[in-house]
Amino acid sequence: MIEVTSVDAKTNGIGRIGSQPIGLAAAALVIIMVGVGSIALWRAYTGTSPEQDRIAAVRQVQARAALASEQLADRTKALETSQEESIDQLQVVQDQLQTAKRQLAAQQAENKRLSQQVGELSGTIDTLKESFASAQAPEASSPRSTRNHSIRSRHHVRHHRPKSRR
Repeated sequence: MIEVTSVDAKTNGIGRIGSQPIGLAAAALVIIMVGVGSIALWRAYTGTSPEQDRIAAVRQVQARAALASEQLADRTKALETSQEESIDQLQVVQDQLQTAKRQLAAQQAENKRLSQQVGELSGTIDTLKESFASAQAPEASSPRSTRNHSIRSRHHVRHHRPKSRR
């Protein structure tokens, strides 16, 4: 182990520094003052300081945030407008669908009514055919009635011909 004696301390200079603490403090103060002065001169010469840089950076961040906020607001408005237009278009389509459903229901009702009328007419025609056939049976027994029957048939054919379709 190495022991430092007061003689060794004095010869190496440690003892001299320790013996003059005021001089050591003054030298440290001068070094600190020179450092601070040089930093102040450097800032004054370049015109920038970390505080100004920080303030400028904060302002840039705020400006970017404001711009992003405005863009977000614009996009939100555009999206809202688009949604409103889509809702309006959907409402129009729903209205058209309801109209088409009502028209289809009316058409189906009309078809049902016409089908019933056709059925009734078919029944009436069948009834007329039967009554005409039964009326021909007794008339066929007498010759006079045959002549009248042929006249009636011709008259019936002339006046009751179905209209031809074009």
